[in-house]
Amino acid sequence: MMTTESVFQPIAGAAVLADETARPYDHRWLMVDAQDRWLDADRAPGLARLELSLRFGYLVIRADGMLRLDVPLDVIEDDDSVDRVACIGGRDVRVVDEGELAAAWFSQWLGQPCRLVKIHPEAGPVDWPAR
Repeated sequence: MMTTESVFQPIAGAAVLADETARPYDHRWLMVDAQDRWLDADRAPGLARLELSLRFGYLVIRADGMLRLDVPLDVIEDDDSVDRVACIGGRDVRVVDEGELAAAWFSQWLGQPCRLVKIHPEAGPVDWPAR
């Protein structure tokens, strides 16, 4: 039996992983729309249909009819040009953009302009809205 303590969401609002090795990556990433607002599962239902896994230092993302997308798990953030601010539950949070390839992949999958971003390591704890 799977308990909530052993289920993690590397991409906030997306599919879950029942893998203890995913604990450090729980809610590390999120999708934002063109106005940098968090896209949760209600606003982007395709997120729940993703297949996620952790392999060889990557978050591996799969979806029907799409090529696999691999996102590095642990990257040192030293390029300020990829910093953004995302709105999560009405609060501004410092995030890091994962680039054009991820943006194109998710925009195609979700059928709307969006970007994959991750919480900046210096952003502090995020107060995720209750669901």
